[in-house]
Amino acid sequence: MINPFYEKLANLAVNYSLNVKKGDRVYIVGPNFTQELLQALHVEVIKAGAHSFVRPLMEGGAEILLKFGTEDQLTYVDEVVFKVYKEFDCFIQILADYNTRKFSLVDPAIMGKWRAAPKRRELAEIMSERHASGELKWVVVPYPCQSHAQEANMDLFSFSKYVEKALLLDKEDPAREWTQIDKEQEKIVKILNKVEHIKVIGEDTDLEFSVKGRTWENCSGENNLPDGEVFTGPVEDSVNGKIRFTFPGIYSGREVKNIYLEFKEGKVIKATADQGEDLLKVILKIENADIIGEFAIGTNYGVTTFIKNMLFDEKMGGTIHCALGLGLPETGSKNVSAIHWDILKDMKQPGSKILADNKVIYEEGNWKI
Repeated sequence: MINPFYEKLANLAVNYSLNVKKGDRVYIVGPNFTQELLQALHVEVIKAGAHSFVRPLMEGGAEILLKFGTEDQLTYVDEVVFKVYKEFDCFIQILADYNTRKFSLVDPAIMGKWRAAPKRRELAEIMSERHASGELKWVVVPYPCQSHAQEANMDLFSFSKYVEKALLLDKEDPAREWTQIDKEQEKIVKILNKVEHIKVIGEDTDLEFSVKGRTWENCSGENNLPDGEVFTGPVEDSVNGKIRFTFPGIYSGREVKNIYLEFKEGKVIKATADQGEDLLKVILKIENADIIGEFAIGTNYGVTTFIKNMLFDEKMGGTIHCALGLGLPETGSKNVSAIHWDILKDMKQPGSKILADNKVIYEEGNWKI
């Protein structure tokens, strides 16, 4: 019998987040040790009258490729993968790992070649464009595992409860709760969609950019579980100023600490970090990774602890995050890149604020609208 936790999570993902319909083709991917959640998702897809393609991922597969692969092998993506990305109606990705530090010894240059492969960029474009057009629905869901619990400095039981609360699975009807959040955030989005200029003030931060003609998105459980953010894509060449990210950037399990970036006419002109600066410099060399593709404000005040897991951390109420690289077409963003790297900043510190068209809309972690 499947654990009721996974049954409830699968029900929420398949029937609320994706609203899977009869005849849909659903791609489900996750590590092979997440078998119980893979099964629960498969059950819900079948019950919805759809067709599921379940792909368990082998432990160590990526490490083997990075250790022994030639450049041709590192950049190769099979046509079967393209067929899935072009044709399937729904994607479900399970976020879990048996070892979050598995890439720690990988040369950043090799990591860059792997991540920035033209074929992977093409996949990202296909997924973004199909999602923006409504052809493809996708959701990322967590699986409470030992490695993520360890990163969060928790035991597995405590981490599982943390996940349960963050996803609102502790509520009688999680779908109804997320629907209510959607309604509340829509009020904020309607105001932001009338704004043309954003300015962010904070610790070592004075960043401004245009959002004229761009759309703000309301995130309330459709693509991420947990969720809770509003985001847009800045006009690419309008970003100017500086920002210091107060939380580490996590890239393929590696930490880049105390990231400081300066922008001029949309591009990074200076980048430093106290730890992992070599990796930061490699990332910024990836095509269009030196451009902000997303600016977002976290709205989930139930997520209170930074656990080195961006699926949770970026939703934290009282924070903002910027994504270097790929922008989401539904916002109007035109930035295309092989990566989308979210980096987080605490906005609860004294003096921190966000101005929209010169009016303070957010101050020290709280909305003023």
